[in-house]
Amino acid sequence: MGGHPHLFAFPSVDELAAKLRTYVINCQNAGFQRHSSFKVAVSGGSLPKTLAQALLAKSTGPDDVLDFSKWEIFFADERAVPLDHEDSNYKLLKDELLDKIPSELGKPIVHPIDVAHLDDVQELADQYEQLLVRSFASRDSVKLPIFDLILLGCGPDGHTCSLFPGHKLLRETEAWVAPIEDSPKPPSKRITLSLPVVVHAVKVAFVATGGGKKDVLKEIFEGGTGLPCTLVNEGAGERASWFTDNAGRAMDSSGNEITIVPGLGGGNQRKFDGGS
Repeated sequence: MGGHPHLFAFPSVDELAAKLRTYVINCQNAGFQRHSSFKVAVSGGSLPKTLAQALLAKSTGPDDVLDFSKWEIFFADERAVPLDHEDSNYKLLKDELLDKIPSELGKPIVHPIDVAHLDDVQELADQYEQLLVRSFASRDSVKLPIFDLILLGCGPDGHTCSLFPGHKLLRETEAWVAPIEDSPKPPSKRITLSLPVVVHAVKVAFVATGGGKKDVLKEIFEGGTGLPCTLVNEGAGERASWFTDNAGRAMDSSGNEITIVPGLGGGNQRKFDGGS
């Protein structure tokens, strides 16, 4: 893919959330123009909390409007647990965001996993893939689903979704949704969007906040490391954007502190070249 990923750095999560809101609304409106809906996939971790801060903020005007009635929300990955379990990404998003959406903004269509198949993660993945097939058209006519936006986090090991460094799932090319039974991070049984689906999205946004991300950001943006986040950057190119509150302290591939220039209406932006 052409171009390089964008990195936006902010001095605080509050400022990050404000600009993330603008970014999501722009993606929403582009989705509405394409097909009168907005199909978004969301991961777990700390992302739902920051996303809720962004999306539940008060509108600042007619160009700052969310219409959740036209949203379809999927999960970029999910743990094989009941929907009310503390490890459930659905529960996390429900508690942080879904239950708090004001009625005047409309209700999104939300697609959780089918808990009837918790004991068989292959079937759980197959059923979720069939859900995508029904939403994005038949498998015969669409090679890959095209999400309007996929919102992701970044683990300290460079994993994203439930795609972990060195795992065989990084080589999956056929499945849209894949099972994992040996996740290095508990719970071990999960399902996840495959890498080709993630990089095929119209836009991909990473939200990486808090301390402890400086070293992994350096690795990710060096390129050639094979880390899942790096593979998404390389596959999505300029369609990928990073929102972080500590990227100003990241280092480039030569070990120099990255100088980040103003961008995105008050944030700081740098286009990375993957270490070249």
